[in-house]
Amino acid sequence: MKTTNRLTPALRQEIISLIHQEVVPATGCTEPVAVSLCTAYASATLGDLTPESVSVLLSPNVLKNALGVGIPGTGMIGLPIAIALGVVLAQPEKGLTLLDSFTPEQLAEAKQLVEDKIIAIGTKPEPVDKLYAEVTIQTTGGETATAIISGKHDHLTFLAKGDQVLEDHPIGQQDDEDDEEELALNFSLVYDFATTAPLEEIEFILADAEVNAEASRLSMKSNYGHAVGRMVQSDLGRKYLGESTLTKIISATSAACDARMDGAPVTVMSNSGSGNQGITATMPVLTFAKEQKKSREETVRALMLSNLMVIYIKQKLGRLSALCGCVVASTGAACGLTYLLGGNKQQVSYAVKNMVGNITGLLCDGAKPSCSLKVSSGVSTAMFSSLLAMEQKVVTGSEGIVDDDVDQTIDNLTSIGRVGMNETDRLVLDIMTSKNH
Repeated sequence: MKTTNRLTPALRQEIISLIHQEVVPATGCTEPVAVSLCTAYASATLGDLTPESVSVLLSPNVLKNALGVGIPGTGMIGLPIAIALGVVLAQPEKGLTLLDSFTPEQLAEAKQLVEDKIIAIGTKPEPVDKLYAEVTIQTTGGETATAIISGKHDHLTFLAKGDQVLEDHPIGQQDDEDDEEELALNFSLVYDFATTAPLEEIEFILADAEVNAEASRLSMKSNYGHAVGRMVQSDLGRKYLGESTLTKIISATSAACDARMDGAPVTVMSNSGSGNQGITATMPVLTFAKEQKKSREETVRALMLSNLMVIYIKQKLGRLSALCGCVVASTGAACGLTYLLGGNKQQVSYAVKNMVGNITGLLCDGAKPSCSLKVSSGVSTAMFSSLLAMEQKVVTGSEGIVDDDVDQTIDNLTSIGRVGMNETDRLVLDIMTSKNH
């Protein structure tokens, strides 16, 4: 990856292109959707043929994040229905919005495939990328097709029909421009871009955030998941938690997560492959800006700072890890909140260090309705970290894993999630897959 800090027009466009790659619409939890998309590639290759078997091999991290989450519009949980819909819909061109719409007849056909028990799901033997899905479909006539998605949730790396290879793009291959030329970010570059780029070049991020706000509003009208967002705004919540800007940003953020994890048919703007990360990077900042009547420019720049900080941290952490994504996304939100509070570059760096000094180590035990509880913890910590930063209070380089240098602090955080928690990741999956239900 290349890196530079001169914010030239060409570099600004590179950063904007990176944001457009990483902040994209997604319907449903991105891991089962990625598996469904992989299935759709194989199914579309075969055309209108009757499937006899569907074999699915997944990395442990993908399996972990797909076991307990609702699938939009189905009222069902987990991978089998997502895979079956991929077979039936066969529309890979829709990307991560594959499951945004389907007819009752298509759903019935998918449910029948599940009932017919033609779908077999297993883990891909290591070593394998943490984000890996391989689907092989065999028809009743003996034809086969295999598709592999790896590295990114919508990155097709292999496609074959029988012995004919149609696509073959291994991660890191020399002609894979996305992997070879990805721009390496750092704290100063993220901050300088968000705070100085021409407004007209970056205001698209506000429309992205409003997509997530609509999911939050929809959730507050129903009773999705654990209804954390609704609880905070309920009579009981107001009695004991009060009614403040903090409770409003917690409610707005967790509500969108409640709906998404429970399988509500909503599309959100994801960040770095995760809808919950996209929600957590946007909703605290957008809600705070509206509550405090911040200007359009302040709101846009804060949202950009939050989202781009998440992209930066995820570059170092990787798409999937044992570290909960809310740690990364709420760190981005803390940056945006500090900016809206009037904080300078140093105070924004303090907010990052305060976050790393607090919630590092919060583990990911799969995508599921209770993710909204973790999101709530991340959001409240972001607010605390920002307020401390505004008071010139910061976790110092002599405390724990925090370093005097903010980029090194982020390196320390991501190395724990990327390397140090691998054994934790395996144990979590073992626990999840051994439960008797």
